[in-house]
Amino acid sequence: MSEETETAAERRARGLAKMSEVYGWDFADGPGEHFAVTADHLFADIWSRPELSIRDRRLLLIGALTAQGLFDVAEIQVGSALGNGEFTPAQLREISLFLCHYVGWPAGTSLDSVVGKVVAQHEKKAARAAKNPTE
Repeated sequence: MSEETETAAERRARGLAKMSEVYGWDFADGPGEHFAVTADHLFADIWSRPELSIRDRRLLLIGALTAQGLFDVAEIQVGSALGNGEFTPAQLREISLFLCHYVGWPAGTSLDSVVGKVVAQHEKKAARAAKNPTE
């Protein structure tokens, strides 16, 4: 289907599907213009472009968030990257170390702390799941 024949509902569904793919959990439609632009433009159009993979875009986003000191949002991205298997814990730590040299040692170190926190949560969750596979 070409973008010219796509309905608003189809575009929204495509955006919600891409959001779910990027973050690793299901997204439901939300209210307001801000959500509409996020789902319909950012995810249906920008994150869906074929020239870069989700992993590529995530790497760029983690760098940009670190440079801006937005570690709360970086934590979400690191968690999704780890949960979706886009990066290993070692690769995430390497990203932190690399960024120290380009965005400043404090920012890269803060990202490394975020990575450590997210990796520990991920490992704890995996250990619980292994212990109680029926949950």
